[in-house]
Amino acid sequence: MSSRRRKPDWLKSQPPTGQRFTDIKQTLRDRDLHTVCEEANCPNMGECWSGRDGPGTGPGTATFMLMGERCSRGCNFCDVATGGMEPLDPDEPENVAEAVGEIGLDYVVLTSVDRDDLEDGGAAHFAETIRECKQRNPGTLVEVLIPDFGGDEDAVRQIIDAGPDVIAHNVETVERLQWPVRDRRAGYEQTLDVLEQVDRESDIYTKTSLMLGLGEYDHEIYRTLSDLRQVGVDVVTFGQYLQPSRSHLDVFEYVHPDAFETWRQVAEEELGFLYCASGPMVRSSYKAGELFVDALVRDGKSPEQAREEARAAASD
Repeated sequence: MSSRRRKPDWLKSQPPTGQRFTDIKQTLRDRDLHTVCEEANCPNMGECWSGRDGPGTGPGTATFMLMGERCSRGCNFCDVATGGMEPLDPDEPENVAEAVGEIGLDYVVLTSVDRDDLEDGGAAHFAETIRECKQRNPGTLVEVLIPDFGGDEDAVRQIIDAGPDVIAHNVETVERLQWPVRDRRAGYEQTLDVLEQVDRESDIYTKTSLMLGLGEYDHEIYRTLSDLRQVGVDVVTFGQYLQPSRSHLDVFEYVHPDAFETWRQVAEEELGFLYCASGPMVRSSYKAGELFVDALVRDGKSPEQAREEARAAASD
C-alpha cells in the first residue's frame, strides 16, 4: 500500500455546505445517529442531503448506518472502524424513524455494520428499524443495504418480512478479487445466495454495487454482471474505488467515465437489468438510482419511463 495516485479532474467534488446540510447533521447528532455518508466520507453527501433535485429543492435522502460505528469485519476498501463491538441501542429503530420524519426524507436507505458477534447478525434489530420507518413515515420509500448475515437464510428472511421497497447487498468486486478487497468471511457465492434468496422469496426489488479500479478485467466484470442477472438482480451500480487512507488498498487505476457509460449500456441493453447507475462518483446509494425506484414504485412508471425520468432529474 503505497502513496496515492493523483486524482483526475472528473473525480473532483464540492465539499458539502448549506443550511439543510447543517440542519440534518444537527438532527443526527441530537439523536446519536450515524450515516454511512459521513462514516465512508461519501463524495456525494452534500448533493444528497441538500435535496434530491438540487440544493434547497425539498426532501433529500440519507443513508443511516445501524448497529453502531464499529464493524466486526475488516474489509480493505472500507473506512469504518473494526472491532470493539458495543451492545445494540434498543432505541435506535425509533430514533431513526423519528429522524426520517423530522428531516423530511421521502426516500431513506438503511444499512449497517456487520455484527458477527450477535447470534442473528443483528437481523431482528434491522428488521425492527424497517418496520418503525414504514409505520411512522408511510409516504417514505425504504431501501436497505444489508450484510450477508453469515449466509443465515432465516436472518435474511426477517429483512424480507419487514417489507422494505428495495433490498441491496453488495458484491463489491469480481470473484478473483473478493480477497483482499473484502473480509475473508464475505464471499462471491455467499453474496449471490443472499440476492437469489430475496428474489426467490419476494417481489422486492434487488440491487447490488461494484467498485471499479481495483485491478479487475473486463471479462470478469461481464461474468459478474451475468451471474448477478442470473440470480434475479434488478438494479446494479458502478463507481470508482477511492482509497480512504494509505492503510487501505491502493487504487489500481482511475477508470475513465466513458468506460462507465459502456458498462451501463451492457447492463441495461444487453443483459436486461432494469436500471444501472454507472459513473466515477456513483455509490451504492445514489440519487439517480433512488429516483428510478421512486418513479417505478411510487409513480407506477414502466422501467423505460423510470430510467428516462431518473437520468433527466439526476443531470439537472
